[in-house]
Amino acid sequence: MILYNRLMETKTAALTQTIEDLLQKCESLEKQNAELEQKLKWFEEQFRLSRKRQFGASSEKAENSDQLTLQLFNEAESESDPSTSEPTVETITYKRKKTQGQRQKKLENLPVEVMDHQLPLEKQVCSCCGGALHEMTTEVREELKVIPAEVKVIRHVRHVYACRHCEREAIQTPIVTAPAPKPVYPKSLASPSAMAYTMCQKYLEAQPLYRQEQQFKRLGVALSRQTLANWILYGAKQWLTLIYERMKALLMKRDILHADETTLQVLREPGRSTTSKSYLWLYRTGRQGPAIILYEYQTTRAAKHPAKFLKDFKGYLQVDGYAGYQQIKNVTLVGCWAHARRKFSEAISALPESAKESAVIAKEGLSYCNQLFKIERNLKIAHASDDERYQVRLSQSQPIVEAFSAWLQKQAPRVLPKSALGLAIKYCRAQWDKLKSFLQDGRLELDNNRAERSIKPFVIGRKNWQFSNTPRGATASAIVYSIVETAKENGLIPFKYLTYLFEQLPNLEKQTAEALDELLPWSDSIPSECKLPTSE
Repeated sequence: MILYNRLMETKTAALTQTIEDLLQKCESLEKQNAELEQKLKWFEEQFRLSRKRQFGASSEKAENSDQLTLQLFNEAESESDPSTSEPTVETITYKRKKTQGQRQKKLENLPVEVMDHQLPLEKQVCSCCGGALHEMTTEVREELKVIPAEVKVIRHVRHVYACRHCEREAIQTPIVTAPAPKPVYPKSLASPSAMAYTMCQKYLEAQPLYRQEQQFKRLGVALSRQTLANWILYGAKQWLTLIYERMKALLMKRDILHADETTLQVLREPGRSTTSKSYLWLYRTGRQGPAIILYEYQTTRAAKHPAKFLKDFKGYLQVDGYAGYQQIKNVTLVGCWAHARRKFSEAISALPESAKESAVIAKEGLSYCNQLFKIERNLKIAHASDDERYQVRLSQSQPIVEAFSAWLQKQAPRVLPKSALGLAIKYCRAQWDKLKSFLQDGRLELDNNRAERSIKPFVIGRKNWQFSNTPRGATASAIVYSIVETAKENGLIPFKYLTYLFEQLPNLEKQTAEALDELLPWSDSIPSECKLPTSE
């Protein structure tokens, strides 16, 4: 009996242990299954977002990538509209004043070449009675004439003068040479206009140097891409750096700036592989002018680079969510609500149709952001002053911001942290101090889109020329982009403005701050031909 009891106890203990092991295993499998389900949901979200980015409509244009590709080949057919009226023959008499239409406004700032068609005197005879004809009226037809680029040689001939009397009788003969402008690049074929044209083709029209080489060849002159590269490097370092540094000094005196950064590939960086990522940093002014836009090339995205560039700056800095900006001293960081809104929009796109509850939560978060942007649009339409904008934000935007903050705290524990919705909520909570900073000053903006728009021309250009060969070339590119984009924002024609700079800078007697200020894009001294025509 004792033996039987012991045997039963042993079996019971073994069975109990087996049940506990099975329960632990079930619990472990359930936990593992839950983790795998979360990973599967995350991968499904990423897949849906990837499909959305690749084939879905962007916020800027409701056209997918396939449509855009087709338009490159079918642009003439797709853009053609037979119903659009062409300029027609218009009869204008001296008795009637014709009202200027939209078509005339488009042409009013262009130079006009008049071709006068008259009957010869011997044909100004009436076919009926033989009497003399008089001019009754005129018919006017306007058409556009395009003058393609051409290359010509400018030969500078400096005449040298001497005194014949001194040549015959004096010990020394005074020699006088006629003055001539100094060359922009000594011992080179580069003229101010040629250097400006090469820069604009590359940095404004995103045309790589090898294509420019082919273009010049078709125009009848053999200029290698190495020669064109030398022009750009010399012009940027020798002359445009002067304008760049002066604009940087003035930029540091502002109290509101925007910053952003994007990648750049530089092939021959010392101690780095050709596939290493470098960065182009952007710093620019806010809504108050005159506009200054500066780019800077750096090898990394390290926080030390913006900290060094902005060491003399004090004020508000509008940025995205990159943590590196937090190490900059003496600044108040202002966050970007466009980034916050974009993350909730992506969260909605990443959710499956079955996730109705999560979709409702994501739409609630998106709604808070949209309400703030609606207030800003109304302020823009009303042309509100900085003080009016500040007051409206306190009365209308601040309650929305406070409600959104409470909503974020409530939803944070209810969503999966690694889901797209969880990441959107986490982003807003991590950036909260920066996101609410726009309430402090009416001059601040709700987003950092101003900086993103300014860095876009470089991103577009990068798709064509793809990389820089050397750090020297990357630095030159940053300088030229700075001058070109600042000129555009100040209403200048970049080609004519660069040409003007390359004519004036080599001939400055002293490169003082006062002298350089006369050449800055917003200076009243800039010739009118460098400015974009404006319709009154």
